[in-house]
Amino acid sequence: MMRTERPKWGQWQSIEKQISRDIASGALAPRSQLPTELEIMQRFGVGRHTVRRAISELAAAGKVRVEQGRGTFVEEQSVIRYAIAKRTRFSRNLKEQGRVPSGQPIDEMEIAAPPIVAAALRVPEGSKVYMIIRRSFADDVPVSVSRTYHPVERFPDMPERRRTGSSVTEIYRDFGISDYVRHTTTILTRLPIAEESRLLAQSPEQPILVTQKVDVDMEGRPIAYSDVVWAGERMQFVIDNDETPAGRAVGISEERKTND
Repeated sequence: MMRTERPKWGQWQSIEKQISRDIASGALAPRSQLPTELEIMQRFGVGRHTVRRAISELAAAGKVRVEQGRGTFVEEQSVIRYAIAKRTRFSRNLKEQGRVPSGQPIDEMEIAAPPIVAAALRVPEGSKVYMIIRRSFADDVPVSVSRTYHPVERFPDMPERRRTGSSVTEIYRDFGISDYVRHTTTILTRLPIAEESRLLAQSPEQPILVTQKVDVDMEGRPIAYSDVVWAGERMQFVIDNDETPAGRAVGISEERKTND
C-alpha cells in the first residue's frame, strides 16, 4: 500500500517564513519567479506536499501568485507601502497591510544635543536629550533603525522611568500629552554605513531611505525628533494628506511605540 506524504508540523511553516523573509529583504524581488518545487524540496530537504502547503499559505497571504503552467511569482505588494501622514504610527501602518510589526531595543542614553537635534527640538545646542535606539521589523524582517530624541528638560524623569519599564506613551500621558502629530518630515537617500547594513540585513551597496521627523504636542511644541534609516528596497513611502484611514485622528493609546 502506497503511503501519502503529509507535511510534518513546523516544516511548511519554516519554508513559508524563510520565503517571506526572502521577499521582504529583496532577495526575491517583486514579479520575480520563485524556484521550482524540486529546487525548494532540495533546498529544505522536504517532500512535495510540504512545499505545496507552504506555497499555498504564501498565496493565501497575497505574497505570491501561482500561475498554472508557468510557475509561482512574487506579488508587487510585497514592498511595504508606508503612509506618512499627520498621525503616522508604525504598528498601524503595517497591520493595515497584513504585516506583523515588532521591535527590538538597541540602546538608550542621555547625551548632549547635536546641532540638528537641538534645532528640531528648539532647545540650546548641547542641552540634555534622551536618545532611544530601536530596530523595527515587518514579519520578522528588519525594515528600520531609529534614533529618537526627547528633551530632558521637558521629560526630566524619562531616563529613570524608562529603566523601570515605562513606555514612551505612558510618560507622554503623565505629562499631559494625550495626542501628538507629526510636524515635519524630511526624506533623503544615501548608502548605509557598515552598522546600518548589518542591522538592516542588507548589502552595503543597496541605498537606504532616511526620514527625519519632528513630533509636536497639540500646542505645537516639539516633543521628539527622530532620525530613521529604512531598508530602501523594502519600503515605499506614500504622502497621505487625508486623515482617513492611515492618518485618522486617534489618541496615543492606540500606539505604544514612537519609533517611526
